[in-house]
Amino acid sequence: MTAPAVVGLKRATFTLLAGGLAAQAIPLALGPWLTRLYTPAEFGLYHLFAAVAANLAVVACARYEFALPMARDDEEATALRALCLWLLAGCTLLSTVGGVAWAVGIGHPWPLWLPLAVAALGAVSLATLLATREQRFKALAAGRVLQHGGGAVAQAAAGVAQLGIAGLIAAPLLAALATAALLRLRLRGWLEVGRPRLRDAARRHKEFPLLNTPHAFAGALQDTLAVSLVAATLGPAAAGFWGLTLRYLKAPATLVGGAVSQALYPRLAAAGEGRATAAGRADVRRVMLSLAVVATPLVLALWVAAPWAFARVFGPQWQGAGELARALAVYIGVHFVASPLAVVTMAWNAQAWALKLALVGQGVFVLSLAAGLAWGGLRGAGWAVSAGMALYFGWYFWRLATWPVVSA
Repeated sequence: MTAPAVVGLKRATFTLLAGGLAAQAIPLALGPWLTRLYTPAEFGLYHLFAAVAANLAVVACARYEFALPMARDDEEATALRALCLWLLAGCTLLSTVGGVAWAVGIGHPWPLWLPLAVAALGAVSLATLLATREQRFKALAAGRVLQHGGGAVAQAAAGVAQLGIAGLIAAPLLAALATAALLRLRLRGWLEVGRPRLRDAARRHKEFPLLNTPHAFAGALQDTLAVSLVAATLGPAAAGFWGLTLRYLKAPATLVGGAVSQALYPRLAAAGEGRATAAGRADVRRVMLSLAVVATPLVLALWVAAPWAFARVFGPQWQGAGELARALAVYIGVHFVASPLAVVTMAWNAQAWALKLALVGQGVFVLSLAAGLAWGGLRGAGWAVSAGMALYFGWYFWRLATWPVVSA
């Protein structure tokens, strides 16, 4: 049996978009309450932990889960699932060692949540790609609501209970585990898959650990380094401003980009068989143009009203986050357009090129951030990141729009 027939791009996108809208609406609505239940410093520590956990979880399955939509049949998909679970178990074990060392180093127990965070986030990623292969878009939409909306509700409850940083960390992890269960991450039978089948699956899709894994790790490392650099330079409260600002400003990209990429990836993978076609490139151009039309008013609104809006919504102590939001507006706009496009180079078998370009982009980001912090503190960092990343993403968009295609 092969994967289901490709569902229409618009239909799939709107199904995922509806679920994503609810998933983002809940934490956005609860945000003003959360900023009054937790201090900027607590948010700073939480965002540092979350960045480290995401950095590990994004490569916990060596990115083999992203090969699932390309699996030739159910037997190969089963082998890939088993391979991912073995790798996730090993990464979780290593994260336990890291979490203990971190906790001992800082003299505080909250880093001990690290292995659970890696396991939960890795399980959600695997379950999501299994559901994407099977094109269970309604389940994916419901899972996004549970993970993001449920995590925010749980954080609010933990704040009322005055659980502090532990509540901020534990709440979204429990929501992630519930999401993996909702998406029917099957654990039966993975220990029974023989080594020859595991080796065959690993060898056939070796470009994912060799090329996409360092790409994904470096991308997540960018967030980890950013939060760490801000915290080391300006303190935990400034890291809280940075984390909160990016969390809310990237919410539209998470909402729209996640829906578009989950619908676009199987379409490109099925049509091109590892190559770019004229129809696929046309789909990518339409996606970029449509997202740019949506991003432009977002950038303008941040320039005009971000400081006032952040102080009004989150409280006067968060006005500094609004000033940062204004400075980051251009970066947020280009990131919004770029967010769903990572799957394009996967489908077009261009992961080596994407890795090289991404490493350049991450270097531009970190260097811009460091220079901006030295030049003008948090606001200087925002303006510098916007300038550097506008140049980088402009080149990226042009290359995808003019990508060489093969004849049908």
